[in-house]
Parts: sequence; structure tokens; C-alpha cells
Amino acid sequence: MPSVEVRKRVTLVEEIFHEGGPAAKSPYRRAAILAVVKNPFAGRYVEEIVGFSDDLKPLGLDMAKALIAALGGDAKAIQGYGKGAIVGAAGEIEHGALWHAPGGYAMREALGGAMAIVPSAKKVAGPGARLDVPITHINASYVRSHFDAIEVGVADAPRADEILLALAMTTGPRVHNRAGGLEASNVKGLDGLR
Repeated sequence: MPSVEVRKRVTLVEEIFHEGGPAAKSPYRRAAILAVVKNPFAGRYVEEIVGFSDDLKPLGLDMAKALIAALGGDAKAIQGYGKGAIVGAAGEIEHGALWHAPGGYAMREALGGAMAIVPSAKKVAGPGARLDVPITHINASYVRSHFDAIEVGVADAPRADEILLALAMTTGPRVHNRAGGLEASNVKGLDGLR
């Protein structure tokens, strides 16, 4: 498989102090890191593409570590995560699916073995397209307080022959969470669900 050619990276960090109610004791932090890479399959159908997923593993791990650093550097402070991809118009949705394993496993490794499945979104679109990257708790998918999303995009990406790859992390529950359900403090974390 060809090597991964990165055109640019973008990091976005949000600090949310309140959502109309009282200010939180400390802000909820939500962040995403994006990499715009060349799509080696753009403009043609290629049957065997899964090898590119392996090629993306080092990039995924580097992005995960950079995202933790952007959120303060303490992996233990990260409580939510998600991933996504926007494939340029000369590609196909399956090219974005190649990000599932390298993006998800990279975050799990960088966070010390998180258990929950990493939620994902992907689509085919042109430059400036936006994507809502879903976020759930890192150890238990049923923790409602951590259901969230972060909108990402880059003004000049993805070009037709590119893929925009995204990882997202958060530092806790949504500000003013009142949705009930399983609390993060009661997670057993054995199966990634509860």
C-alpha cells in the first residue's frame, strides 16, 4: 500500500462554561483533531484496500496523543471519544471506513485500554463539508451523560482526491447533564457497554 500523505492537520478545542444554566465549576472540554490525507484510491475502484487501514495506524496514534495533549496532557482526564471521516468526491464511503480500526484502536491505546466501542460517522462530500462526530463514554456506551457530538470541517478539504480523518475526545459529561441512566461512577467497564 502507498504511504500516508498528510496535507494538513487542524486541532479544535472548545471550553463550555454553561448551556444557559449556572456556570460549571470547571469547563467541559471537547476537542477534535483532523488530518487531511491523500486518498490513494480516488478516481478508481480498487478491490483490495484494507492494507491502507494498517498504513493509517501510526497516524492514528500520533493524532490520539496530540489530542490528549491539546486537552491538557492527562489521559486519565479523558472520558469521552469518537471518530469520523469525510471522503472527497472522487472516493467512496468505503475509503472512510478504513479509519475505523486505526482511529479507534489508537485512542484506546493512548487512553490506556478504554473499553467502549468508538462511535463513528462518515460521508462523501466536498471541500468545506461539515461532519458531526458522535461521542460516547470511553468505557461504557450506555452512559447517557457523555452522549455528545462535535462538528468538524476544514474550509478547503477534502479535495476530490483526499480524506479528512477526525478523532474527538471530551473531559467529562455534558454541562448540565440531566438525562438520567447509568452514571460514569457506576461503570464496571468489563464489556464496553455497562
